[in-house]
Amino acid sequence: MTYLVLSAAFLAAAIAVAAVGAPRAPRRHWEAVLASGGILVVLTVLFDSVMIAAGLFDYGDAHIWGVRIWLAPVEDLAYPIAGVLLLSGLWNLLDGPRHAR
Repeated sequence: MTYLVLSAAFLAAAIAVAAVGAPRAPRRHWEAVLASGGILVVLTVLFDSVMIAAGLFDYGDAHIWGVRIWLAPVEDLAYPIAGVLLLSGLWNLLDGPRHAR
């Protein structure tokens, strides 16, 4: 199994949860999801690349798609994106913030 297949499975599940919760989300919610997702993608590329450059770990070429951003394989970006989508979808499904009436 390649990292791309594994990442796609996690991403598909997160997209499904986010899609189910999407009708309950205000526009500002999705702006926050986009901003936090962008920040997490940048941090993932940065820290994965630093750890790979330091020799802490590497990915076997047979298991990755081959596209890298700096030193991080593009498959690694699926996890922060899936995390943001999954958590925001669950937040919406669980009624989001409780507002005092």
